[in-house]
Parts: sequence; structure tokens; C-alpha cells
Amino acid sequence: MDMNDEMMYVAGQWRGSSNGEKSEVINPATAEVIATIPAATAEDVEQCIASSRAAFESKEWSLMDPAERGRVLNRMAQATYAQAKNLAVIESSNNGKTFREALSEIRYGAWTLEYFAGLSDKIEGSTIPVPGPRLNYTLRQPLGVTAHIVPWNFPLQLALRSIAPALAAGCTVIAKPASWTPLSLLAWLKAMQEAEVGLPENVVQVITGSGSKIGNQLSGHKGIDGVVLTGGVPTGKQVMAAASEHLTPITLELGGKGANIVFDDANLKYAAKAICFGIFMNAGQMCWAGSRLLVHESVHDALVEAVCNEISSWKVGPGMEEGVRMGSLVHPSHRDEVLAKLSQGLSEGGTLVLGGHAIDGDGSFMEPTVVIGVQPEHFLFQDELFGPVLSVTTFSEDSEALSMANNTEFGLLNGVWTNDLSRAHKFARDLHCGMVSINEYPITFPQTAFTGWKQSGIGVEQSQEALRFYTRVKNVNVKL
Repeated sequence: MDMNDEMMYVAGQWRGSSNGEKSEVINPATAEVIATIPAATAEDVEQCIASSRAAFESKEWSLMDPAERGRVLNRMAQATYAQAKNLAVIESSNNGKTFREALSEIRYGAWTLEYFAGLSDKIEGSTIPVPGPRLNYTLRQPLGVTAHIVPWNFPLQLALRSIAPALAAGCTVIAKPASWTPLSLLAWLKAMQEAEVGLPENVVQVITGSGSKIGNQLSGHKGIDGVVLTGGVPTGKQVMAAASEHLTPITLELGGKGANIVFDDANLKYAAKAICFGIFMNAGQMCWAGSRLLVHESVHDALVEAVCNEISSWKVGPGMEEGVRMGSLVHPSHRDEVLAKLSQGLSEGGTLVLGGHAIDGDGSFMEPTVVIGVQPEHFLFQDELFGPVLSVTTFSEDSEALSMANNTEFGLLNGVWTNDLSRAHKFARDLHCGMVSINEYPITFPQTAFTGWKQSGIGVEQSQEALRFYTRVKNVNVKL
């Protein structure tokens, strides 16, 4: 990619920050600076919120015929599909993931827009039987101005995951991409404008800059009616604290320490491929990564061998290179953090059987890593490294596997591998997490709830449940 001087979209125009400050964006596969972006100021945030409030209160969008809103979202979906390959090139170059992964994720984002387009005219209230000659009913009305703080690991897909239901409900959107990976979201909004999809001005704005500055300002602002964050637990706590100032509703999708629980009757060949996909795609930088492998002692050696053989066949390299299966990590400083955590974990116990090192060169590459003999009290069992590191632990009894799987502060996605359906359903019931996948990992759809328990988050992304966050209930009582 050539070096670009990118602008943000605030208050109806593509522009720089009010003080002219910028920050650099790199390609993590080469360490080259590929763009600059505006470093928004507090003044820029105020203008952005005021514009979003004006767009909401004009009612051009919030009171638009819901079916027409759905048609707008459908046009947005089609424009996203049409630009998917171009957006995937930008995503791969900015994030480090493979082109194949980026393309799949962006098409998933388009699918999400399609799904919520179909729900926009199905947001319904209810009539309620009450005593006496009265009519009592509820309205579900748009929440208002929503702030979307987007992570760097799936920059466009996770932006669209929350933008789609917000728009379907009639809200206005302020999206703040991660400072490391803003380029695909900016390019997407340009594509929507060029396609003339029918969004009124300022219904969607994208503001760029420091999360600790403008992200906190958005979260704690009285002009924001709802905040959505995907990120780490410390950031989630900061956002929650800021939002509490005005009792602003929040949805938090935070960390994870998912376990794939493999029993002795599982299809090991198939499980090994899915285990690798669940921890090494996107270089392990996923909240729902299956970073723990809990395996029955009788099949431990065979499964570890199958996993190591599978991942050893994956080519690691620049995401735009032919045949690459695992790209770089998102930034040199993040790779350093993952390697430091790995070193700390190994000092407590466990045996490194594959990988464990940085890959020489300018990019932020790291070897796929497998550690066996990791115990529940170890750092590698408990901490979310957010990198390509698989920690393996054995069990002998079902009850032991369940106890170990639940022995974490996180509760996002866990996988169960068995041909015993009674065992599978029992584990689905008893695992302390928001999502369970049986004989497949990881998997989700726009129509299924993406939700975490414990420190993995608050609220629901995707599915009809997500629309509840973007609407509020009003009860109306009529004396007849």
C-alpha cells in the first residue's frame, strides 16, 4: 500500500483534527508506515456528539419507515459485498491477518447488515391486559446516540456487528476504531457514501485517535445514550466507570480463555484441525480463542501430535502472500507482550513442544506455540495472552474436566468434543460461559447470540437479543 494521509468523518465532512495532530499507522508484516490518521481532540469529540445528536433529533432516521431503514441497510450490505476484496486488502495490510481471513470476516459483516436489515421493521411493542376500562401497551423506541469503541483484532467485522443493530433500531452511530487499525472502517464509510446507500448525513460518523482520550470522553459524556465496547477487561472497567457518571447503558464484549475439552471418543483428526483454527487463526488474537486444550489422558499424546503436525503445515508470513495461513501479530509491542507473558508462564511450569519464539525480520511474526503440562494454577492456564499460544492440560474424569474448564475468571466460548450426546448436553448446561460449541470450534452466526459470562462481558452482540440494547421500552396507559 502507498502512504496515505487519511481523514476522519466528523460533523458532515472528511477532515483532520482541530489541532492538526496525526498518528502513524503501520503494516505489521513489514513495519512500514502506510498511513497517518487524525488524532482527534476533545473539541472534535464535542462536535461529533453534537452532530450525532442533531441527526438523531431531526428524526429523519429514527422515525423513517422501518422497512425503508431496512432497505438502506440492505444497500449497505450489497455495497459491502461489492467492496469486500478491496476492503480485505486494506484490512490485511493494516492488521496483519491473511487476506483469506479478512475477506471472510468482511463478508460476515455484510451478512450481519443483511440480517439486521430484515429485523428493522420487526421491532414491536405489546399490549398488556390490566384491570378496568384501560388500554395498556408498550413502545420500543430507539436508544439515541450510540458510541462504538472498536477493537484492533477484527477491525471492520466487529464494527459492523454493533453498527448494524444500532442502525436497524433507528439510532445514530459514532464509531471509534482502534488507533492501530482504523483504515478498513474509514474505507468502508467512504464506500457507503460513494454507493449512495441512503444514510442521512451524520447518522454514521468515524472519529480517530487515542482510546484513552477520546474513548473515555465518549464513554463518560452526557450526550451519549449507549456505549458498546469490544476489548480487554481493563479497558472494559474504564469504560464502565466512565459510563457510570451518567448511568449510560453499556454492552461490553471482553476477554476469554476458552477451552476445547476433548474426550477419548472424539474424532481426533477433525478435532486437531479445529483446535488449530481456534487458536492460530488471526495469530491467536481473538477473545474467543480456544487457548486451553483439556484432553483426556488416554488420547493426550495422539492429539498433541496431530495438533503439532497440523499447525506445522501452516505457512506463516505476510497476510497478502499466497498460501499463508497465519499472518503477523498486530504490532511489535503486542508481540513483545505475548512473548513476555509466555516466558513468565513457562517459568511456572509446562513444557514447550512447539514454537515459542519471535520470527526474525521486520514484521511482528511469532511461531505457533504449543505448551503441554500446564496446570490450572499456572499463569498460562489463567491469563489471556492474546497470541498464538496453546496450553495443554490432561484430565481423567468428566467432573475433573468440567471443574478445570470453569476454573477461570472468563466465560465466553468453550468447545466440547465427544460422540456421547448425553455428556455433550450436560457440559453445555454446566459450563460457566455464554457460548458452547459441540464438535466444532469456533463458530457463530449473525442470528446467534455472542455473549460472555463473568469477566467476558455484559450484554449480547448479534441475534435479535442485540436489538434490545438499542431500544428502550415505554409503557403507555390509556383510561377508556
